[in-house]
Amino acid sequence: MKSSLLYLFIVATVLSLSNCTTVITAKLDTGPIQLSVDGMLTDQPGQQTIRLTQTAAYFDSSIPTPATSATVTVSDNTGKTYNFLDPDNDGYYVWQQTGKDTLGHIGRLYQLTIAYQGDTYQANSKMNPVPPIDSLIFVKRKLSALSKREGYRAEFYAVDIPNEVDYYRIRFFRNGELQNKPTNIITSQDGAFRGASNVTDGLTFVAPIRRAINPDSLYALNDVVNVEIQSLPADAFTFWQELRTQITNGGLFATPSINLPTNIINVNTSGRKATGFFITSAIRSRTATVATPNLRTRDDQ
Repeated sequence: MKSSLLYLFIVATVLSLSNCTTVITAKLDTGPIQLSVDGMLTDQPGQQTIRLTQTAAYFDSSIPTPATSATVTVSDNTGKTYNFLDPDNDGYYVWQQTGKDTLGHIGRLYQLTIAYQGDTYQANSKMNPVPPIDSLIFVKRKLSALSKREGYRAEFYAVDIPNEVDYYRIRFFRNGELQNKPTNIITSQDGAFRGASNVTDGLTFVAPIRRAINPDSLYALNDVVNVEIQSLPADAFTFWQELRTQITNGGLFATPSINLPTNIINVNTSGRKATGFFITSAIRSRTATVATPNLRTRDDQ
């Protein structure tokens, strides 16, 4: 008798809960269309590019609309001005190198100026120094503790610049293809993690940063691996960290989304705002092949 009553109670509870489902359709304001800036200038030879687009609605997954007919210039603290042109009318504004001198130089201050649809935007960035990559090696490892498959784990070695707080971004390429997953956004403060400067300044990059340059499947024999270290200003370091947080923000413990920081400022404080970031970066890189001369035997995991 007790079992029958318990069964009836459970059925009644389930039926009552099933009738409580309410479909909620969220409506998000589209907001004003804003200028979006994707600009990173380096000390490397060759052309430099700044991309301008227009923002779109939250659920709009189409290709961003190019922001064309803008006037884009970059000037430095030595008095030089560089004009960026959009020859294909596609929002990619390009400066072409004509001589031996590069646009970017370590230690210089750069100001970006954009005149677009009656508004003038500016951003400032300093090109900080960056250390060389001393070596790039590979160690044979299993894909996981429970896996029988094996691959080669890459590890680079570099020494942080001493006596000041330095910020870096690390990128890596496999057979010429940039590894560009959200989890591949690697940033470092003084060769370690944020807040570790008091113990890592001037030392070799810590192992978790050195080994972060690996795809999920590790590398195979004869893969060609290229690693870059980019110097960052402090505000750009914060931007990249926040970007990674936002695009990997999901699951049970996700936090509310927030707008990413920007250094693109409208000179008219009551004018339309902009999004994006302007960064200047010195780059040092190293390339190695997964082959016998670069293989090492290590006991550590």
